[in-house]
Amino acid sequence: MKKIHVWLVAILMAAGLGLLAPGPASAAAYCGQVWGSMAETSDAASRASVTNVRTGQHYCFDRLVIDLNGPAAGYHVSYVTDITQDGSGFTIPTKGGAKIQAVVRAPDHDHNGNLTYNPAAKAELSNVSGYQTFRQVVYAGSFEGSTSIGLGVRARLPFRVFTLDGPGTGSRLVVDVAHFW
Repeated sequence: MKKIHVWLVAILMAAGLGLLAPGPASAAAYCGQVWGSMAETSDAASRASVTNVRTGQHYCFDRLVIDLNGPAAGYHVSYVTDITQDGSGFTIPTKGGAKIQAVVRAPDHDHNGNLTYNPAAKAELSNVSGYQTFRQVVYAGSFEGSTSIGLGVRARLPFRVFTLDGPGTGSRLVVDVAHFW
């Protein structure tokens, strides 16, 4: 009986000292991005053609991927006032508080003029409903060896651009847009 009293006293003292009290609630993990919102450019030329455009959701960002059938090379990705169609300059209506135009220096056709990318719904390349940052992905055309994709986003948020090799001999241009600053 004496041991039970000793243990009870020890537990009460520990609780009084805060040793058994629950810890503070932890804040959500910071994603650690050191991205910006200024234009990103690579002036290299490409022999590849665009074959697909797709999107994905990640914990800290939404991702746009432009698939190519060869090595990725040049691109220009920047925030713009309006998404414009290559060649004509026609404004393409795009949902979102801010807009990013991604231009990959690769056509949507092969060297024989055969289309390698011909989206069925140019105003909605990917269903982004439920995405935290993306609002709409639009096809802005292909002109003089470059293909342009418009991205409507929630607000002007930091982004990064990079290329990845594969699968096979293909490659990908990747644009990640953060969920927050």
